[in-house]
Parts: sequence; structure tokens; C-alpha cells
Amino acid sequence: MVLIDAGPPHPVFLHKVLQGDYWLFSRINQGWTSPFLDTVFPFIRQAECWFPFYLFLLMFITLNFGKKGWLWYLYLPMTAIIGELLSRYLIDDHLVFRLRPCNNPLWADSLRFLADSCPAGSGFFSAEACDHFAIAFFLFRTLRHTSPWWRLVFAWAFLISYAQIYVGTHYPLDILLGGVLGSVIGIFSARLFRLQAGTLLLEPYKSSHA
Repeated sequence: MVLIDAGPPHPVFLHKVLQGDYWLFSRINQGWTSPFLDTVFPFIRQAECWFPFYLFLLMFITLNFGKKGWLWYLYLPMTAIIGELLSRYLIDDHLVFRLRPCNNPLWADSLRFLADSCPAGSGFFSAEACDHFAIAFFLFRTLRHTSPWWRLVFAWAFLISYAQIYVGTHYPLDILLGGVLGSVIGIFSARLFRLQAGTLLLEPYKSSHA
């Protein structure tokens, strides 16, 4: 297992990357802050915040796509599960170990920790970023032909991921690489779905005349 932060001296390039990562983390967690954001970002991280969005997805798919919708329901959680398995249970647990900021003595005197608890174990990659960007790419690439508004799912994934840095549970590099992995998973999953089910299109509205 590769150790980051707690391991032996790193090559010059990796050392510079980590120093830049620490600098950006300190700006997001300690510099670019406000009382309003201190309230918003911890809330954004909670699944309950997004229940209306999830309910809208459920209704939208059910009402518009019939049998294809049921297949879509299978692919969506499969996409998230793959992201979770790769990021949390393969990379975090077996390949790379990195202390989260909230567990790292380096930040003991300066960290602004705004979450309810600090998860134990490695924080590299970020499973939250991986899962949400995987879902975002799957949503966009399977539903983009129904409305241009689906591109906003990337803002949704970004806000949830950024919130992990703001509250002190992840470094920016954890988020970046988790997001990249999730994006690849989401694109691949959406491609498989479209190969099997085709493109999802809304039926044109037909008015009836007496």
C-alpha cells in the first residue's frame, strides 16, 4: 500500500503537488469562508437535502420511459455501487492510504471542522466525489436529449464534492481524482445503457381534437 503524508520522503514532483494541495485546502477550509457558507455546506453534504431531487428523478423516469425506465433504475445504483467499490473498498482500503485532514495532526491547530464526525481510514480517493460524478455523468449522458437543463447535475456533483473540502474531511486532490474516476465510471455505464436501451427521448405531446 502506498502511504501519502505518513510515508517516506516523496519525489520532488509529488512533494510539490502535495504542497499545492495543502495550500488550496487551507484557502478553502480557512480562507474562503463565511458564516453563510458555514451553514450551507454542511447541509449540502446530507442526503436528506437532495430528497426532492431524487423524488423528481423517480417521477420523471417512471412517467416518461416505461420499460426502458426500469432498466435505467438498475443502471443508476449499479453506477454508484461500482464507484463506491473502486474508490472506497479497493483504492482506499488496499492501494493508497492518506490521513484525512480532520485526522491529521498537521492541521490540529488550524482546521475548521464543520462535519458531525471524521470518518476513520483513508480519504484517498474521495468516495463521495467518485459516486456523485459517476451519477452526474450517467444522468447527463442518458437524459441529455430530453432537456439541456440536465447539465446542471455537474454543479450538483461539484457542490457536494467541494463541501467535503470546506468542512475538513478531504483534500482537493482527493476530490479531483475521485471525480475523475467517477466521471470515467459514469461515462462507461451510460454507454452500456445506451447500447442496450438506446437513446431516451420524450414523446412529443399530442393534443386530441373532438
